[in-house]
Amino acid sequence: MLLLVAAVAWLVTAGRAGTMVGMTGTMGLSLPGFVGMWGLMMSAMMLPSVAPVASMYQRSVRSYRALRLAGFTGGYLLAWAGIPAFVLTAFVARLVNDHPAWATAVAVVVVASCGVYQLTPLKTRCLKHCRSPLSLLLHYGAYRGQLRDVRAGAHHGCCWSLMALFVVVGVMNLAAMVVLAAVVLAEKLWLRGEVLARVVGIAALALAVAVIWVPALAPGLQGTGQMMDMAGS
Repeated sequence: MLLLVAAVAWLVTAGRAGTMVGMTGTMGLSLPGFVGMWGLMMSAMMLPSVAPVASMYQRSVRSYRALRLAGFTGGYLLAWAGIPAFVLTAFVARLVNDHPAWATAVAVVVVASCGVYQLTPLKTRCLKHCRSPLSLLLHYGAYRGQLRDVRAGAHHGCCWSLMALFVVVGVMNLAAMVVLAAVVLAEKLWLRGEVLARVVGIAALALAVAVIWVPALAPGLQGTGQMMDMAGS
């Protein structure tokens, strides 16, 4: 079921991305519109990576399985919520609009921060949790209360740092969506996922350096002024 939802989300997202080619910043969208669009993107990108654990989680509960699966999935997507993304994207767009010379510096900071996080013990610990579904289910079994399924899903969605790259490459960059979705899926399911995470971290640091000489590598920070004007009109 989750894979079917993800497939539909990909089709809709691809259609919308085609109408937003070249748009940067928040693409002139209001907060509700941006959050809805972001939620659609995250459903397309993230549901395949959570499907195996979600299936095990559903089988581990004894009643209201469909409802509890919905709570788990909703919590997972909540961890990638669009409101923080909107605030960050709008802030960066306004900053670059007011100070165009800062665009490269902002791109370097965002990409380098992502790269550094990929190399930290925190990232490694996060992946170990994601790659040990049985221990996760035992941990989630201790959760209590009406929101226990949402809490479990949100905990499983802790590896969020790669999404910050959309500020730099453009929120509706379909190619970046495909690559990042594949990276997240491989990090969580591939036997060498932790090695891949380090490789991605090193690549991000290399990209941060390259952006200094080739600003075009950060297309999401090009022309943000026009997009901010559209949002304000």
